Amino acid sequence: MKRPICITCGTQYEMMEKNPDTCPICKEERQYVNPEGQEWTTMEEMQAAQFQNQIIEEEKGLHSVTTAPTFGIGQTAYHIQSKGFNLLWDCISYIDADTIQKINDLGGLDAIALSHPHYYSAQVEWAEAFNVPIYIHEDDSEWVMRESEMIRFWSGEELKLTSDLTIYRLGGHFQGGAVLHVPEGNEGRGLLLTGDIIQVVADQEWVSFMYSYPNLIPLPALKVEEMAQKVKSLKYDRLYNAFHRSVKFNADQSVQLSATRYIKALEGKLFHT
Repeated sequence: MKRPICITCGTQYEMMEKNPDTCPICKEERQYVNPEGQEWTTMEEMQAAQFQNQIIEEEKGLHSVTTAPTFGIGQTAYHIQSKGFNLLWDCISYIDADTIQKINDLGGLDAIALSHPHYYSAQVEWAEAFNVPIYIHEDDSEWVMRESEMIRFWSGEELKLTSDLTIYRLGGHFQGGAVLHVPEGNEGRGLLLTGDIIQVVADQEWVSFMYSYPNLIPLPALKVEEMAQKVKSLKYDRLYNAFHRSVKFNADQSVQLSATRYIKALEGKLFHT
């Protein structure tokens, strides 16, 4: 018996005798199946292969958590320290004793919250290691591949975890796609952590919005406009995505300008022919 982990997307599955034939998350159009075929590993095999997690202080109260060498999608999770409450935003596939010790040195965890299914990864392993709940929007419950009593499905448009930590459902990339607002972060100027529900692009003064990133399937204009409107009233000057990129200044303006540009492109108003 083992808990398989998909090598392409990093999602961990229930305990089973043999590997599944396919990974439903990879087989769906927002992800992809490895052209060389479906491959699996386990946490034990990863630990034997000497993966390690790198935990870096990005700014006061915010640490990034990434796995080296890169595994699966290669996303970054974030450890947020906020008024005595410690949250892991998004998750990664790898965890070991060294990681647990380093997180405990930062004050441990009080909860885990996810932006969308591509980062569910080894969320239950993490939750069990720190004995904390996992918050997932109920609209994405079908994508949970390892069930647990630790998972708390929430509904509606926002979930207030503390006075300084609120999750907002934007949809878009996934129906339950969510972002985390930390108004007192960034020395009081505000932070928005977005996974890739709102994606920082190569020109890090801009962001984008997609239904599928690897397969380049855009979102409709009305949906992008709706997403931008949902964060328009929030106070934040900096934005972090899930791939160690950030809009360092005036992120609130960047999101609105980027949404306008995106919609113009979809409407054919951005191009000179």
